[in-house]
Amino acid sequence: MKIVMIGEAATHRDEIADQLDFKAEFAALPREAHESDAWDRQIDGADVLVAMRFQRRGAPPRFRLLHAPGAGLDGIDFAALPPGCTVCNVFEHEIPMAEYTLACMLDHEIGLGAARASFDNRRWSQSYLERKPRGELNGKTVVVIGFGRIGQAVAARARAFGLEVVAISSRAMDGKVEGPADRAFTPRQLNEVLPHADYVVLCCPLNDATRDSFGAPQFSAMSRDAVLINIARAAIVNEQALYSALSDQRIAGAYLDVWYRYPAGGGEAVPPSFYDFAALPNAFCTPHISGWTQGLFARRYAFIAGNITRQRNGEPLLNVVHDGRQATSRP
Repeated sequence: MKIVMIGEAATHRDEIADQLDFKAEFAALPREAHESDAWDRQIDGADVLVAMRFQRRGAPPRFRLLHAPGAGLDGIDFAALPPGCTVCNVFEHEIPMAEYTLACMLDHEIGLGAARASFDNRRWSQSYLERKPRGELNGKTVVVIGFGRIGQAVAARARAFGLEVVAISSRAMDGKVEGPADRAFTPRQLNEVLPHADYVVLCCPLNDATRDSFGAPQFSAMSRDAVLINIARAAIVNEQALYSALSDQRIAGAYLDVWYRYPAGGGEAVPPSFYDFAALPNAFCTPHISGWTQGLFARRYAFIAGNITRQRNGEPLLNVVHDGRQATSRP
């Protein structure tokens, strides 16, 4: 069995190999070699391709299974896949991403970093006597946009801190949705809900319906004390509208972990956005770390190894998002 791993995924060869009870041939390719002739020759005839991105202009190389090492599928051109190719993805990131989201909320209410930075033995008496009450999460309202695995993991933890959870989901019906939400509304009702939100968390996938869907009208609907947390995809939020809302203090702040531009390879230097969000005092910027934990890799690549074993044994695969066998059999 031949397994080709591309980009960052290639650094996790051992996590897969250690889980297999058979020997496999592995090939590692850099992401920047994408769409080269040498890249195609390495992939052609592979049983499994592990990659977050697949875009082609000409005839694609042949492979049986494309396994994304994450949940996002916006980097895959399904129309360009070779005939008969099946696509699977993997989750396991909802745990760290939900923890990151709650850390953002707690940071906004408590401000531990600022409190520690202001502590000075020489000014202890003054600091103690002049301390001001801080915020707390209990009793606040969080609007969770997208109520899949990540959204529900965020909601469960938010409820434990005493927040009211309002879900925005296409599955919402009569104010309810399956999962840990107090209330639920459809995406069309979002602007009616936003004025009541203390926190707005973006957890929805990037697709034609969500791209650029959060813009000036949504920021205008939000309270000036509200905070946006984006752990989904940057392009869901209009870039200019976000910068304007923060620089004009239309909202209290934003925690931004996903970005509008990413380097294609290790040697490329690109800015994360056209605007300098990091220079804004009410923007808390992190380099796409919300799901990047040691536990994540162990869980994800054990799952991928399990699917590779199923592929070899002719067993049904898990997390199938595109069944190539059915696609090729359609009239």
